Amino acid sequence: MSEITADVIASHGFTDAEYAKVLEIMGREPNMTELGIFSVMWSEHCSYKSSKKWLKTLPTEAPWVICGPGENAGIIDIGDGQAAVFKMESHNHPSYIEPYQGAATGVGGILRDVFTMGARPVANLNALRFGSTDHPKTRHLVSGVVAGVGGYGNCVGVPTVGGECEFHASYNGNILVNAMTVGVADQDKIFYSAATGAGNPIVYVGSKTGRDGIHGATMASVEFSDDSEAKRPTVQVGDPFTEKLLIEACLELMQTDCIIGIQDMGAAGLTSSSFEMASKGGVGVELDLDKIPQREADMTAYEMMLSESQERMLMVLRPGTEARAEAIFKKWELDFSVCGELTDSGHMVLRHKGEIVADLPIDPLALASPEYDRPWVPTAKPPALDMASSPAPDDLMATLLAMMGSPALASKRWIWEQYDHMVMGDTLGHGRPGGDAALVRVHGSKKALAMTSDCTPRYCYADPVEGGRQAVAESWRNITATGATPLAITDNMNFGNPEKPEIMGQFVGCCQGISEACIALDYPVVSGNVSLYNETNGQGIHPTPTIGGVGLIEDAARSVGIGLTADDQDIVLIGESRGHLGCSLYLELIENRTDGAPPPVDLAAERKTGDFVRAQILAREISCCHDLSDGGLLVGLTEMALAGQRGVRIALPELSMPLHAWAFGEDQGRYLVATNDAPALLASAQSQGVDAVLIGKSGGSDIQISGVGTLPVDTIRQAHENWMPAYMA
Repeated sequence: MSEITADVIASHGFTDAEYAKVLEIMGREPNMTELGIFSVMWSEHCSYKSSKKWLKTLPTEAPWVICGPGENAGIIDIGDGQAAVFKMESHNHPSYIEPYQGAATGVGGILRDVFTMGARPVANLNALRFGSTDHPKTRHLVSGVVAGVGGYGNCVGVPTVGGECEFHASYNGNILVNAMTVGVADQDKIFYSAATGAGNPIVYVGSKTGRDGIHGATMASVEFSDDSEAKRPTVQVGDPFTEKLLIEACLELMQTDCIIGIQDMGAAGLTSSSFEMASKGGVGVELDLDKIPQREADMTAYEMMLSESQERMLMVLRPGTEARAEAIFKKWELDFSVCGELTDSGHMVLRHKGEIVADLPIDPLALASPEYDRPWVPTAKPPALDMASSPAPDDLMATLLAMMGSPALASKRWIWEQYDHMVMGDTLGHGRPGGDAALVRVHGSKKALAMTSDCTPRYCYADPVEGGRQAVAESWRNITATGATPLAITDNMNFGNPEKPEIMGQFVGCCQGISEACIALDYPVVSGNVSLYNETNGQGIHPTPTIGGVGLIEDAARSVGIGLTADDQDIVLIGESRGHLGCSLYLELIENRTDGAPPPVDLAAERKTGDFVRAQILAREISCCHDLSDGGLLVGLTEMALAGQRGVRIALPELSMPLHAWAFGEDQGRYLVATNDAPALLASAQSQGVDAVLIGKSGGSDIQISGVGTLPVDTIRQAHENWMPAYMA
């Protein structure tokens, strides 16, 4: 057994104060296995020691929330005795080091978080952020990550229905791969992780344990440096075919009464799964490591406890049901081993080769997990953009074409065509990738789940509070634009080094903004993940609190997409326009500037406008709808034209702002809709105090703005669709 030296302690991520606490809890020096267990359980990735204080401020309750944060995934009531189960997780560091396996195992891990609760996964989403398009590693990373996401999701047979992809230099040394899974369960067949009942058997199922992923949780809790490539062995290796078998075997066993508690082996593997189950149930654990199915020879206790090999689960069964459970797992050709039992000792005792190799008190270790109130400074609010400093472009239509063909706005079809988004047969046609939110029918019913992932990091960097509000509001708007009612969110909080007060200030500000928006919109946080230390050689990423939203529409036949559906329909802009160009894509892409404050989010107006739009969709007064975000009104209008394969004729309303501010300003809380009866829609809006203005009609084959210019939709399509294939070629 290795000697515990100061270097060994430091290499396991402990501060002096943390190691002193270890000695106090143990009453002696730990051995190497015990030190490793403390190390992963107290890592940033597993303990949330820098973020716990602020996560507790987020709203997590509503009448429809069945289970909020603290379990493997969040659960909401979707009626008819059914529940939606969902969560988002990051696999950022592994995906930078080994893009294919990093992304693939990110998908596998989030799938397990959902089906371990008794839900059948029905959809995957992913939010990807890469470095600048001219960075030498970007193409390689895009190629590997997209192949990994598609390879795993397609093989496991769950459709990948939505997400986002962004390029920015702040991610040059640290890409983001955030994966989200949504599942559906019967409310009377939901499973939790707490282990209860001394003497009850602990069972290991799934794949064998190997040496892959050791220290994965620790790696995810530190900054990158130039030697990060050497961390390749800490990236796990996934097998989606085994995962598919594991899903089916677990769901079959869940139809019986065998299971008392179940937990997937994610970060920190066997350690965190056994520890969390025992801690939640207030029991002890005894494991015989000789009974752990092993893929490699001569594995040590340290390696087995810290391995993050994929496709593994830990269960506590009712005594006497072992044979029944084993028969199910053997049928699906998966390993099954009774590897221990629960005790009333309150300790984790590990045996290996007949010897006790670790003896740790569970509650003291779990309860003493560090919680830091890190110093933070608020981000200074940027001054509003001086409109006079933004001259009108010479040619508005040429500007539109340049923006639609830029990496920021170009079609990401090259990515999502590698994903099977139709497998299982419940993805609705206008709810496929490329719209505001994906729509997946709840199998065998009329209803559908709407889901989306959103964040605008440039807003969060300029003003974290406003950026946090906007990320939540945009996801709420995207779901609303389909006709669905937004119900709850999962979040993935991606930030730099929390030991820097300005980075911690970004985290605190985003939490504040998210909380305010969730309260105002009745849109609670039910699950999530924090990924810190996304930083390389001292350069942090833009703060990226990705929001995964889920909503419900009772009658999927009433939902709408973003594509214009017919000629000669009236196009109406709903919501107030002020021409806000600060922090806009227009400013960044056309003027090469990033100054100004991001657009303010008026949450009361957001709520009122969204509720009005949703009611009009459900009343079938609106045939298509698109929320306005990146690029503003003219970009949103062009996206509707491209999706509907027809043109638009715009008659400019009376403007109180420069034309380019009206065209490209990113004012929040706005929707573009098409209707057959604009006077009735405008009258309804006026009666409810909602801003609405008629701006034109659908039809033809051009984007035509009276007095300004004309641009063929096919010309835009070429620029819009060709950028990504050309870049990746």
